[in-house]
Amino acid sequence: MHTKTPTSRPISGLTWTAIILLAFSGQLAWGVENQYFNTFVYDNITPDPRPIAWMVSASAITATLTTILMGALSDRTRSHWGKRKPFILIGYLLWGIFTAAFPSAAMLKPVTLAVGMAILFDCIMTFFGSTANDAALNAYITDTSDLHNRGRVVGVVQIMTWVAILIVYGASGLIIDAWGYYTFFYLIGGLVFVLGLVGGLMVREQPDLTSPPISYWKQIANTLQVKNLRANRSLFLLLFALALYGIAEQIFFPYLIIYLNHYLKLPTLDASLLIFVCILVGGILLAYPFGLLADRYGRKRLALGAILLKMVGLILFSLMKDTIPLAITGTLWLAGMSAWMISTGAWTKDLYPEQLRGQFSGYFILFTVLIAMVIGSQVGGWLSSAYGIPTVLDGRPGFIPTPLIFQVAGIATLVAALPMLLIPEKRHK
Repeated sequence: MHTKTPTSRPISGLTWTAIILLAFSGQLAWGVENQYFNTFVYDNITPDPRPIAWMVSASAITATLTTILMGALSDRTRSHWGKRKPFILIGYLLWGIFTAAFPSAAMLKPVTLAVGMAILFDCIMTFFGSTANDAALNAYITDTSDLHNRGRVVGVVQIMTWVAILIVYGASGLIIDAWGYYTFFYLIGGLVFVLGLVGGLMVREQPDLTSPPISYWKQIANTLQVKNLRANRSLFLLLFALALYGIAEQIFFPYLIIYLNHYLKLPTLDASLLIFVCILVGGILLAYPFGLLADRYGRKRLALGAILLKMVGLILFSLMKDTIPLAITGTLWLAGMSAWMISTGAWTKDLYPEQLRGQFSGYFILFTVLIAMVIGSQVGGWLSSAYGIPTVLDGRPGFIPTPLIFQVAGIATLVAALPMLLIPEKRHK
């Protein structure tokens, strides 16, 4: 019997604009937190890599708990503004404020107090960022897309992610050299505040004033019951694969700028150009085509290919010393990273239970942030300390990470393919 092929749900221009502005400003903040919070602590508080691992772990725990609890709250919110908009709008404004406030931690003495305050500021910033972006915005993107266009939507979001990272990584060194870290953090925090305000006001949702069927805590507890875990077996297998992939990534990623600056001793301009080329080609130019491939040929095929590309790129990158070979091999692993984010980002959203999208965005963070960052950053910190090059920076002892972190990460990336082989992919007809 012939059935009519279903069509994609249309997405309005206003919704597209809101998603683009919010994705861009959110990734601007996360890009600073993922790299330049670390670099600031290393350059201005202590060159010991271990506090960076502690800070990454603390923010990962904060992000996970926040996204689960606030995501579940957004699932249940009933207002004339909608489910997600209040969390997006208020969260982005406070996110920008606390991003700008981060460097004030370095004013404190002794070093132990400064490290503790930096970790606290990072956790506060992460709370508002995870509420607004990880929980509310991700659920909103899932709400407004479907199986037919979700890969493209995630591809566009990924373009904004890479544009934000390009600005953070490509231009940040020049800004920091010219005006210092404090001005850099003030600029980024201000942009997040303004763009979050504009994008948040553009969010449109249909009001839902019906009462939630069960209590808040029962909703959370129910999803952890064995029967519900079995019902979402494919989703949790995919989340496990994401955790394994994330562990491999966090072995090297928090130390990338430190490696370029202190091990390879690249001048600021060369490092900025290297990052610019890698992100432009591997991220921005390929993100939308990857999204189309995910919609046309399936999330699983693209994800498995992305794993191989990332592994090869990382190992080759670790062997290079000069800027051009570093740019070519960096583009390879970054293209694999982009393809992975798009394919698995769309795939997880396909599998979220419809009424629990905010809460399950929290489980996504549990696997991709908490498990990945806590384990991966500790492995990277240990490798950097145990096998790194001893150094003294401004009279403070520390270690410089070596190519080993990229080699270990490349091999570890392959492990993520194992649970994916057990997942049947949900495809539209």
